[in-house]
Amino acid sequence: MYTHEKVTLSVVTKSIARLNGHRFAGEFDPKAHVANRLFFVPSDTLVFDEARDLGIHSLQQLYGAIVPYPFVKTKAITHGLVYPHAARPLGWSSAFADGVRSAVLPGYTAFCADDARLAAKRLFALGTVRLKEPLGDGGHGQTTVGSTAELEAYLENSPAERLASHGLVLETNLRRVVTRSVGSTTIGDRSIAYHGTQRSVTNNHGLPVYGGSHLICVRGGLSALEDIPMETEASLAVSQARAYDRNATKYPGFLASRRNYDVGQGIDDNGRWRSGVLEASWRTGGASTAELAALTAFADNPTLQVVETASVKEYGKPGRIPVGAAIHFHADDPEEGPLIRYTTSIRALRRAA
Repeated sequence: MYTHEKVTLSVVTKSIARLNGHRFAGEFDPKAHVANRLFFVPSDTLVFDEARDLGIHSLQQLYGAIVPYPFVKTKAITHGLVYPHAARPLGWSSAFADGVRSAVLPGYTAFCADDARLAAKRLFALGTVRLKEPLGDGGHGQTTVGSTAELEAYLENSPAERLASHGLVLETNLRRVVTRSVGSTTIGDRSIAYHGTQRSVTNNHGLPVYGGSHLICVRGGLSALEDIPMETEASLAVSQARAYDRNATKYPGFLASRRNYDVGQGIDDNGRWRSGVLEASWRTGGASTAELAALTAFADNPTLQVVETASVKEYGKPGRIPVGAAIHFHADDPEEGPLIRYTTSIRALRRAA
């Protein structure tokens, strides 16, 4: 994790501690802490053996998720394989991939170079193809290819062992993309759901990366989003995210108290507008500070039903910071350079747009 991510993770954990009436115990130390008396906020989705070793048996002990296999916590699961007997890791669920097909963009996941070639050949009919490394986040580890030659150049630098272990996502590339966030968070007996939009910013290395999320939050689970008005595109994003979420249980033992889905909407190379879930984040993420701000606002004021908030990340010299914003990090990150991360103050809404 980058330094600013570690600092923000502590902010999230302290917010959860205050919400639950607990004491923030710092970073977990097996020599100093009794695991079964703790609430955990891990930096990544846990697999079964990790959760077992920490004594986590219930979502009441966790902000995040538990999955049966490491690949399940990555974007590799978003798309199906190129053919029924294609290479795949132990535990792969074709039922999940089939269940979410109408909720995602055209694409495939490949675990060997030959399958990647076949997938690209099919997708080139729709235009350029976006290649995604399943472990990449925040816009990192992605590139586009428009020809077989470009794909081969990419595959030359992709070791067979890495492909077999992590896979490669190949997906129809979109232009003029709007990325929407849809999700839900449960802490104890409190739950919120939200929809909103993400923004992209340029980092200190000149690359486009995730720059924060603007959220409309309501009390309850994902189904509560049906009760608030929203534009047609947002409504479709919510529907697709809920389909992805429902199918997650096709991976046996899946548990999540934090569920966040990125939905991409834009134009493909043939001029067709498309919408689909890009990936899930079942761990603490960029929108977590905004989620916790909304949860805290609902806890403090029982009359609130809908609130608006945002998490923001800016690189270099920041612009005007809104009055009342909670600043989480404002310094030079050793690897990312100067940046600021903050969460805007809560705004109560009578209705949501």
